[in-house]
Amino acid sequence: MADVLVVGAGPVGLTLACELARHGVRCRIIDRAPQPLPYCRAIGVTPRTLEVWDDMGLAREMIDAGIWLTGLRSIIHERPPVDAPNPALDLPYAALGLPQYETERILTRQLERYGHLVERGVSLSALRQDGSGAAARIEREGRVSKEASFRYVVGCDGAHSAVRRLLGIAFEGEAYPWPFMLGDVRIGWDVPYGMSVRALRLVQGGPPAMFIAIPLPEPGRYRVSMLASAGLVPAGGSEHGIQAELKGPSLDELQAVADDLLPDRPRLSDLRWSSVFRISMRLAAAYRQGCGFIAGDAAHIHPPTGGQGMNTGIQDAYNLAWKLALVIRGHASEALLDSYEAERRPVGADVVARTRAASESYGREQGGAPDRRIETQVLVSYRGMEWVRDDADGAEGPAAGDRAPDVSGLMRQGLGFPLRLHDVLRGTEHVLIIHLGETAPPDVVSDLSAWLRQIHSHSCGHLRTVTVAGVTGPPSGPEVTQLGDPAGAFAKAYGAEATAFLVRPDGYIGWRGRSWQESGLKRHLDQVFRVV
Repeated sequence: MADVLVVGAGPVGLTLACELARHGVRCRIIDRAPQPLPYCRAIGVTPRTLEVWDDMGLAREMIDAGIWLTGLRSIIHERPPVDAPNPALDLPYAALGLPQYETERILTRQLERYGHLVERGVSLSALRQDGSGAAARIEREGRVSKEASFRYVVGCDGAHSAVRRLLGIAFEGEAYPWPFMLGDVRIGWDVPYGMSVRALRLVQGGPPAMFIAIPLPEPGRYRVSMLASAGLVPAGGSEHGIQAELKGPSLDELQAVADDLLPDRPRLSDLRWSSVFRISMRLAAAYRQGCGFIAGDAAHIHPPTGGQGMNTGIQDAYNLAWKLALVIRGHASEALLDSYEAERRPVGADVVARTRAASESYGREQGGAPDRRIETQVLVSYRGMEWVRDDADGAEGPAAGDRAPDVSGLMRQGLGFPLRLHDVLRGTEHVLIIHLGETAPPDVVSDLSAWLRQIHSHSCGHLRTVTVAGVTGPPSGPEVTQLGDPAGAFAKAYGAEATAFLVRPDGYIGWRGRSWQESGLKRHLDQVFRVV
């Protein structure tokens, strides 16, 4: 019997299923669609999501299937075009363009490597909770529905989530009154490979007339979006997402908007698909109800400005998976699962607010483009939350709750090439990083090894330790991985005052202190690894 039922096999559900499998948890994943959808809905992949895929072992496959997004050409009516290249942000990854169907293909293949298959043409029709989990009624097209038991159910089933409805979670908000249209086309122009284009005519008291083209990996192909032509979309329909029941716009209708807004009137051709979609702004009142959870569009929907939606959902799943795994395997208490909503719902609320504000000021931005680091999602933080602890409050560098920054140029005995810190953090355990300064004194490493042997059973085998020093000492045993930092890059990134950092499986600092010997570390470990 599977421990977790994942409903929805889009990028969020597939990420959750892959991560549960990587953490050793049995899951079942279903999707009501008989086949993956062909629409190129989400494209933009943030640097933070690429870090998640790096940890999952998928970054290279995703990058090879995608296109680096290099900048934006803005063509605002009666103004000269302006090209704005994306700034270098000193991060491990830049912004990637990857059609959603490619994201789903690669995640599905990863899930199959773990021995799991997506069950398609299967839907959830009822959900009943009891003290030990949930009974889910699952319907397969053309067959009698069956009831199956699970410890947990997670709805990754989009804006019209059946799981959210069955859990009775409110999803309040409002919709934009203007429908939009999408198309996958070839455009005959001289725009550099990897550059997006937006052409706007500002309208007083309403949304601008717009033609937005996001490049796809195939040269000359773009996913274009714009306001829908008058009369194309009848009243009614769903409030959010692709209106699959409606006929999409024709190539001539897309071309008419391009001719109106693009000075050179480039020719659009080879329309592969088109659709109509609507935009709403909604945030779920809760992300959890008993043994049921929601993630991704089931929990938050908003305008696509900045490409935040899919990325936020993937990181919802990444946050939840390791927590579910610890609880299911008996290595943490049920209370740990409360931290999912506490940490991720404020992120969802912020994304809804920011994307709405950005959409309503689109083309009228004051003071230049918004802070690009916000859109990368590396600034998301859980500071001050109940399940992170900072015993070096006020120290320079990243605090407890922040993403653990990457560091390059690290050395390890026996390796003739440098490492990144994120290489060492990759995996399913918590990692305790201890900065020892210029050298790694043998007695300190010996004391640390002895302490780790004592707490090994307490942390249920989910804790690794890494020391960083300018020069590493001789190996002392398998308990500690020693890294050299000849250029002092770690101290530059993490500061010199705090010397110990406990990094969670999702890459966030769960605890920070001035020394690994502080009692606060033991108390934090007691909170997380509470054997039940």
